[in-house]
Amino acid sequence: MISHSAYFGDGEKTFTLTSPMIDELQRKTGAGIGALYARFMRQDFHFADMVEIIRTALIGAGTSPEDAQTLVDIYAKPRPIMEVLPLAFDILDARWNGKAEAQDDDKLSAVHESLAEAGL
Repeated sequence: MISHSAYFGDGEKTFTLTSPMIDELQRKTGAGIGALYARFMRQDFHFADMVEIIRTALIGAGTSPEDAQTLVDIYAKPRPIMEVLPLAFDILDARWNGKAEAQDDDKLSAVHESLAEAGL
């Protein structure tokens, strides 16, 4: 799965960096997707990188461009960076690495519980 869901602004939102939105993100940030990911890993990103990741991922998930811009203007730009950074990175990371499906998370939780019960 390459989408990420999180509470943002006024409710739960889905964020998806589709291939066309990656093209837009690269155009807006002036960096390729690999360079952008590397910036985040080094914590060498621009503020606009975070905002554009969120905006383009909202559009990729079906939010209108106008609504996506309004959401980032109200709920991302004026907020502390440490509130916005985790969301932007989670969106980027979902596309980069994929995300475990919910049933995989359940299986992993069951394994952890079994190990804990066994004292391991």
